[in-house]
Amino acid sequence: MDPFFRVPLWLTTECCGGHTLWAFNRRHLDLLHNYVAAKVRERAGGYERGGMTLVARLPRWVKQASNRDELLAAIAELRASIDA
Repeated sequence: MDPFFRVPLWLTTECCGGHTLWAFNRRHLDLLHNYVAAKVRERAGGYERGGMTLVARLPRWVKQASNRDELLAAIAELRASIDA
């Protein structure tokens, strides 16, 4: 469900122990993929509105390295659903 408009999202899948991974579009999936795939995650110098970056707001289960493989597989699944 979209957190702002409260409408169902098209790009959703269950992973990592029953959590829902969702994205708005391919660009959002690319951002998630790049973050999850990174072995070293450095903090950016700039800040978004409110003092936090988008990735700083991600839930802990997305940030955990132990979920990396499952998350990357889920992101690939969502990407494939766009291309289908």
